Amino acid sequence: VVRMSRSEVLSLYRRVLRIARSWKAQSALPQDTDTERKYITQEARTLFRQNQQITDPESIQRCIEECEARIEIGLHYRNPYPRPTYLPPMGLATQKGRKLRAQQRLRKQAKPVYLQSHDDT
Repeated sequence: VVRMSRSEVLSLYRRVLRIARSWKAQSALPQDTDTERKYITQEARTLFRQNQQITDPESIQRCIEECEARIEIGLHYRNPYPRPTYLPPMGLATQKGRKLRAQQRLRKQAKPVYLQSHDDT
């Protein structure tokens, strides 16, 4: 199981680097293309290194799903940057204490799969 996930992760990393090499910015400006290529490469390097110590198969699978989701969204929208998240209605706390914890729980629930590790970077 560990061997399979290792090869799957390495394959995913190579795929991200191939996408970065062939990436063309939506604006078609050379400087935008260079900036976005560097961003893709740096983001992949940072997140893969940050998660390389994970050994739990469930956590590894979650990271793989997040990476695949970000790849698909980036290719679809031609935008390598993570999409913003929005709070659900009534997601703002009016006071400290229990309501603040409820707000934090709502924010965590509202976070899409493709941004689970984004706050850590």
